[in-house]
Amino acid sequence: MATAPRPRTTNLPHARLRSRGGTPIPEHLTHRLTAWLDTRLPGARAVDVTVPASNGLSSETLLFAVDHPQPPLRACVLRLAADPAAYTVFPEYDMTRQYRTLRLVAEHSDVPVPRVLWLEEDPEPLGAPFFVMERVEGRVPPDVMPYTYEGNWLHAATDAEREELEAASIGLLARLHDQVPVKEAEFLSLPGPGDALRRHVTAQRAYYAWVVDGLARSPLIETAFDHLEELWPDDPGTPVLNWGDARIGNIVYDGFRPAAVLDWEMAAPAPREVDLGWTVYLHRFFQDLTASTGQPGLPEFLRRDRIEARYAELTGHTPRDMDFYTLYACLRHAIVMLRIAYRQVHFGEVAVPADPDTLILHHGSLRAMVQGSYWD
Repeated sequence: MATAPRPRTTNLPHARLRSRGGTPIPEHLTHRLTAWLDTRLPGARAVDVTVPASNGLSSETLLFAVDHPQPPLRACVLRLAADPAAYTVFPEYDMTRQYRTLRLVAEHSDVPVPRVLWLEEDPEPLGAPFFVMERVEGRVPPDVMPYTYEGNWLHAATDAEREELEAASIGLLARLHDQVPVKEAEFLSLPGPGDALRRHVTAQRAYYAWVVDGLARSPLIETAFDHLEELWPDDPGTPVLNWGDARIGNIVYDGFRPAAVLDWEMAAPAPREVDLGWTVYLHRFFQDLTASTGQPGLPEFLRRDRIEARYAELTGHTPRDMDFYTLYACLRHAIVMLRIAYRQVHFGEVAVPADPDTLILHHGSLRAMVQGSYWD
């Protein structure tokens, strides 16, 4: 992740799905998508092409339906590598890697993932590589406004319903770690010397270096990296396939049960606790944000002690060194937040402050973790 990949040349521009101002612009894609679809399913047309309102800052998402006389192909989702000109959050978007990961999880586990249909590695049809998968209907806990805020379906649920969702969500993480043979995930292994944890952290250091290249560095992030070394686990244990972005905001729920697990672009072999730390901290990020506005949020939901105890009961593996892994999750998220902030700087929306650490939305939480006071 140290350098951005050099994009292949193409005769067509990247099919950006949303303008900078947020106006959906899918119309110009329909004929290009239909022409490509005909090569995979002769006679098929792409119809009802839309861009979801929640389209994120990583890979771009396109929704469409397949008009073809032969069912069951109907509702589909297309994930397109992000446009390098859009000041991307990550230096590369390997769609083949994501496609293979989804197939791997589907083949070796009962973790629900969307069925992948086609992979297109040639950037010519839409200006960048992409893959297509079946669309799974359901509800996703929102990031904006976060599900911890009043007024959304998860906040309005009963304690018993949230308990059902929490148990099922930790259960699928346990099954992923236990069921998918890590040797089958070698194509996801990160480069560099050392064990899987060392390579994982090395990759994050490279990502941070890419984020701050030519820009103000973050003393807080660099101090957090130093503190990681002080807390380094004596025995990280045998690696498993990690989902990477293990949080409920990446799960489609049918009622309060997982129907599809999404967003596998950060998947890699790593200790189990890398995923667990991310699950714990990403909920706390939203809970802390909610509490800062004076709302109670969901303080009893996805608590660290409950997650650790439930995971141990399901797998027989008691999570270890979780102060290290929650700090690591908070640090990784800080690097992403810093990149997003520098993206705003790039587009003239904000200026770089005297203290670049304040660009990190949760800099107070990261500082408290480094000081050892966060979980007090």
